[in-house]
Amino acid sequence: MPEFPHLMHTAIDTNDGRSLAEFYREFLGLQYRPGDEPPTDGSEDDDSWLVLVDADGRRKVAVQRVDDPLPHSTWPSHEVPMQLHLDFSVSSPEELERQKERAIELGATVLLDRTEESEALYVLADPAGHPFCILTR
Repeated sequence: MPEFPHLMHTAIDTNDGRSLAEFYREFLGLQYRPGDEPPTDGSEDDDSWLVLVDADGRRKVAVQRVDDPLPHSTWPSHEVPMQLHLDFSVSSPEELERQKERAIELGATVLLDRTEESEALYVLADPAGHPFCILTR
């Protein structure tokens, strides 16, 4: 049997690593990889590379701080394309609404509401401007 690469996680660039990691940690119910938690002893926060894992310790999302300003996607215009986006599925229309509201409370903004179409979905932007979709299974 041939060996294939294994996807470790999706890495997302941002100007504020801790804030974006917190958004995805809260939104997806993840936790920090041991050693990546916010410092509690008053030391400086190294948010240059943070990894979020699921309850079983499997890597899901990594956040990488970059110093240069990043242009926000102008989607649906292609001036600054999405470049990458994440799709999340939920079990029902009610859960779709609940998760959209949670994302907004955590700092996301709605870019597109397609809940009246056959494939109901929202396109949102995370606090750093990266688009992502939430749709029903």
